[in-house]
Amino acid sequence: MTLQVELVVPEGEVWSGSAEMVIAKTLDGDIGVLTGHTPVLGILAEGSVVRIRPHAADGGDEVVAAVNGGFFSVSNDRVSILAQDAQLGDEIDTSAARAALDRALQDAQAEAPGATGGEEPADVRYYRALLRAAGDPADRA
Repeated sequence: MTLQVELVVPEGEVWSGSAEMVIAKTLDGDIGVLTGHTPVLGILAEGSVVRIRPHAADGGDEVVAAVNGGFFSVSNDRVSILAQDAQLGDEIDTSAARAALDRALQDAQAEAPGATGGEEPADVRYYRALLRAAGDPADRA
Protein backbone atom coordinates (compact mmCIF):
# COMPACT_ATOMS: atom_id res chain seq x y z
CA MET A 1 0.00 0.00 0.00
CA THR A 2 1.03 3.58 -0.55
CA LEU A 3 0.04 6.98 0.63
CA GLN A 4 -1.58 9.31 -1.87
CA VAL A 5 -0.17 12.76 -1.20
CA GLU A 6 -1.12 16.19 -2.43
CA LEU A 7 0.50 19.52 -1.64
CA VAL A 8 -1.79 22.41 -2.54
CA VAL A 9 -1.70 26.21 -2.22
CA PRO A 10 -4.56 28.62 -3.01
CA GLU A 11 -3.24 29.05 -6.56
CA GLY A 12 -3.31 25.29 -7.26
CA GLU A 13 -1.44 22.03 -6.89
CA VAL A 14 2.29 22.17 -6.11
CA TRP A 15 2.90 18.39 -6.06
CA SER A 16 0.95 15.14 -5.95
CA GLY A 17 1.86 11.48 -6.10
CA SER A 18 2.38 8.36 -4.04
CA ALA A 19 4.76 7.99 -1.14
CA GLU A 20 5.92 5.62 1.55
CA MET A 21 6.18 8.28 4.27
CA VAL A 22 5.39 11.95 4.87
CA ILE A 23 6.99 14.05 7.60
CA ALA A 24 5.65 17.48 8.56
CA LYS A 25 5.86 19.92 11.45
CA THR A 26 2.59 20.96 13.04
CA LEU A 27 1.94 23.26 15.97
CA ASP A 28 1.71 20.10 18.10
CA GLY A 29 5.12 18.84 16.93
CA ASP A 30 6.60 16.74 14.15
CA ILE A 31 4.46 14.02 12.63
CA GLY A 32 5.48 11.10 10.47
CA VAL A 33 2.81 9.30 8.49
CA LEU A 34 2.93 5.77 7.06
CA THR A 35 0.13 3.75 5.50
CA GLY A 36 -2.60 2.82 7.96
CA HIS A 37 -2.10 5.98 10.05
CA THR A 38 -5.09 7.08 12.11
CA PRO A 39 -6.93 10.17 10.87
CA VAL A 40 -5.25 13.45 11.84
CA LEU A 41 -5.95 17.12 11.26
CA GLY A 42 -3.18 19.50 12.24
CA ILE A 43 -2.07 23.07 11.71
CA LEU A 44 1.24 23.37 9.86
CA ALA A 45 3.96 25.35 11.59
CA GLU A 46 4.81 28.56 9.74
CA GLY A 47 8.15 28.38 8.00
CA SER A 48 8.59 24.63 8.18
CA VAL A 49 9.68 21.89 5.79
CA VAL A 50 7.62 18.92 4.61
CA ARG A 51 9.40 15.76 3.44
CA ILE A 52 7.72 13.24 1.16
CA ARG A 53 9.58 9.95 0.82
CA PRO A 54 8.82 7.73 -2.15
CA HIS A 55 8.95 3.94 -1.97
CA ALA A 56 12.50 2.63 -2.22
CA ALA A 57 11.37 0.37 -5.09
CA ASP A 58 10.20 3.43 -7.04
CA GLY A 59 13.70 4.88 -6.91
CA GLY A 60 12.47 8.48 -6.79
CA ASP A 61 14.17 11.24 -4.86
CA GLU A 62 12.73 12.62 -1.66
CA VAL A 63 10.46 15.61 -2.26
CA VAL A 64 11.24 18.48 0.10
CA ALA A 65 9.02 21.54 0.26
CA ALA A 66 9.02 24.72 2.30
CA VAL A 67 5.56 25.57 3.62
CA ASN A 68 4.23 28.65 5.33
CA GLY A 69 1.22 27.84 7.45
CA GLY A 70 -1.85 25.88 6.53
CA PHE A 71 -3.29 22.48 7.38
CA PHE A 72 -2.16 18.86 7.33
CA SER A 73 -4.79 16.15 6.99
CA VAL A 74 -4.51 12.35 7.03
CA SER A 75 -7.39 10.00 6.29
CA ASN A 76 -7.64 6.61 4.56
CA ASP A 77 -4.00 6.65 3.36
CA ARG A 78 -4.46 10.10 1.82
CA VAL A 79 -2.32 13.00 3.00
CA SER A 80 -3.42 16.51 2.12
CA ILE A 81 -1.09 19.40 2.77
CA LEU A 82 -3.00 22.64 2.32
CA ALA A 83 -0.50 25.48 2.66
CA GLN A 84 -0.76 29.25 2.42
CA ASP A 85 2.56 29.26 0.56
CA ALA A 86 4.74 26.36 -0.56
CA GLN A 87 7.66 25.78 -2.87
CA LEU A 88 9.52 22.62 -3.83
CA GLY A 89 13.16 22.59 -2.77
CA ASP A 90 14.50 21.84 -6.24
CA GLU A 91 12.65 24.88 -7.67
CA ILE A 92 13.92 27.44 -5.16
CA ASP A 93 16.25 30.21 -6.25
CA THR A 94 18.58 30.21 -3.23
CA SER A 95 20.16 33.57 -4.12
CA ALA A 96 16.75 35.24 -4.19
CA ALA A 97 15.67 33.48 -0.98
CA ARG A 98 18.91 34.49 0.78
CA ALA A 99 18.43 38.13 -0.34
CA ALA A 100 14.79 38.09 0.82
CA LEU A 101 15.87 36.64 4.18
CA ASP A 102 18.51 39.35 4.61
CA ARG A 103 15.94 42.07 3.82
CA ALA A 104 13.39 40.56 6.21
CA LEU A 105 15.99 40.35 8.98
CA GLN A 106 16.93 44.01 8.41
CA ASP A 107 13.26 45.02 8.47
CA ALA A 108 12.67 43.07 11.69
CA GLN A 109 15.71 44.72 13.29
CA ALA A 110 14.52 48.19 12.18
CA GLU A 111 11.07 47.56 13.67
CA ALA A 112 12.42 46.32 17.00
CA PRO A 113 16.02 47.52 17.44
CA GLY A 114 17.91 45.68 20.13
CA ALA A 115 15.24 42.98 20.45
CA THR A 116 16.64 39.55 21.24
CA GLY A 117 15.03 36.31 22.19
CA GLY A 118 11.40 36.38 20.99
CA GLU A 119 9.94 34.62 18.02
CA GLU A 120 11.06 35.54 14.52
CA PRO A 121 8.53 37.10 12.14
CA ALA A 122 6.65 34.65 9.90
CA ASP A 123 8.36 35.88 6.72
CA VAL A 124 11.81 35.28 8.24
CA ARG A 125 10.81 31.73 9.22
CA TYR A 126 9.49 31.06 5.70
CA TYR A 127 12.66 32.35 3.99
CA ARG A 128 14.72 30.14 6.30
CA ALA A 129 12.47 27.18 5.37
CA LEU A 130 12.98 27.92 1.67
CA LEU A 131 16.73 27.72 2.15
CA ARG A 132 16.50 24.50 4.21
CA ALA A 133 14.24 22.90 1.57
CA ALA A 134 16.78 23.83 -1.11
CA GLY A 135 19.59 22.28 0.93
CA ASP A 136 21.22 25.63 1.73
CA PRO A 137 21.93 26.22 5.45
CA ALA A 138 19.47 28.89 6.59
CA ASP A 139 21.26 29.79 9.78
CA ARG A 140 24.56 31.17 8.56
CA ALA A 141 25.23 34.81 9.29
